[in-house]
Amino acid sequence: MKLSKLFISILILLNIVKGYSQTIESEPQYKYSVFSPWYTFTNFGKPETNTKHYEFQFRYYLTNHDAIGFKVATWKLFAPMGIPIWHDSFLDRDSFYPGRLRETGIGLTYQRKLWKGLFTTLEVMPKKTTYLSEQNIKISDGFKLYNSYHLGYHIPLFKKKRVFLEPQLHVNHWPINTNVPEAFKIEEDKWSNFFLIEPNVYLGVMF
Repeated sequence: MKLSKLFISILILLNIVKGYSQTIESEPQYKYSVFSPWYTFTNFGKPETNTKHYEFQFRYYLTNHDAIGFKVATWKLFAPMGIPIWHDSFLDRDSFYPGRLRETGIGLTYQRKLWKGLFTTLEVMPKKTTYLSEQNIKISDGFKLYNSYHLGYHIPLFKKKRVFLEPQLHVNHWPINTNVPEAFKIEEDKWSNFFLIEPNVYLGVMF
């Protein structure tokens, strides 16, 4: 079941790309870009709440309006991702896991420019989840299908416009999450399997 959902998500993504690329023939100024969120450069917080988030993305521009790519990401969570930023339980020690979970995955992305620098992005990433005890001992492995939906704005920098910023907002959703240890599941079940709304800024270079 989880593999069929993954294949359906990928097929939908590829069909969208195919449809748009056939209708728009504009040639982009640059064909490729590499970029990373600000999280990658800010892994210096308190050890207890440091997520050790590292993420890198590569994008290929089909047209001036359409791009496909892939992302590689890893992070370590100390609490359920579904806790809203504005909730009292966000960063509350009582809501933390009895340990950590480490997630690593490679995903596909599709970006569609709507108007000037305004864009939307769909990201689909299957991830391996490793559950760790408070003593950093492995408990078990699981699988998560992690999707994110983005609305952002592309801001080119400097004369050649190679370097860019992309401030954006995410809605994150994980419809599949398997083999969760009971102690972790108790905390997970208190919250939804989506996260509203995550602010983010990406820094990248085009070539």
